[in-house]
Amino acid sequence: MASDSHSHSEPGSGPAFLLELDDVRAGYGRAALVLRGLTVRVPAGAIVCLVGPNGAGKSTVLKVASGLLVPRSGRILVDGEDLTGHGPQRMLSAGVAHVLQGHSVFREMTVAENVLLGGYTLRDKALIAERADFVRALFPVVAERWTSLAGLLSGGQQKQVEFARSLMVKPRVVLLDEPSMGLDPKATGVVFEQIVRMRDAGTAVLLVEQNARRALEAADTGCVLDLGRVHIAGPARELLADPQLGELYLGGRPARR
Repeated sequence: MASDSHSHSEPGSGPAFLLELDDVRAGYGRAALVLRGLTVRVPAGAIVCLVGPNGAGKSTVLKVASGLLVPRSGRILVDGEDLTGHGPQRMLSAGVAHVLQGHSVFREMTVAENVLLGGYTLRDKALIAERADFVRALFPVVAERWTSLAGLLSGGQQKQVEFARSLMVKPRVVLLDEPSMGLDPKATGVVFEQIVRMRDAGTAVLLVEQNARRALEAADTGCVLDLGRVHIAGPARELLADPQLGELYLGGRPARR
């Protein structure tokens, strides 16, 4: 893992990691590599947040982790099993769900129909009902607006519908790409509260977020990406408290090498 003179130690070790990206190099087509030897580990029961300047490769990490982008080298491990090169369907069946950037609800469908789509691979009707009850209890707005058209919900409420849909298959890790994008501060606060609830209910989270300070406040571990590698990793609270990090990465001014 890349680091510098004030690098923080990486917490945890061994098989406690649900998701590992190990020395990954990845890019698009013939263009230059976006990820250049990146290592990220997501423990069980944790929120791991990726922050960094635009172009650092944050969203590319999630595409590799969910099988949307095959890395040129390195490994993707889910609960210790090497799933490098497998597509999104295999990654989902292994317990990795991906909530994409922007809003992806079907506006002309009800909240219920949107959420139940997340369980389309499930065949057991009792299990589908059990998972629907679980997400309704976890996200009260989903229960309250269950029969409403999804398009009538606010942006923050739609994001919670997306979260609920992703949890229908009982994933072990959920990948969240910029969940606060386009939301006002109040809605952003609610969305991050719900991310913490997901973690507390037993789902690990790998989060990419431009609102770095708010994301690190919710996270257990922070990873600062720069030039396609993890530049610094450590407890999120330590990263928030680091004045040099705050100046370089959290206050808007991008790092200069």
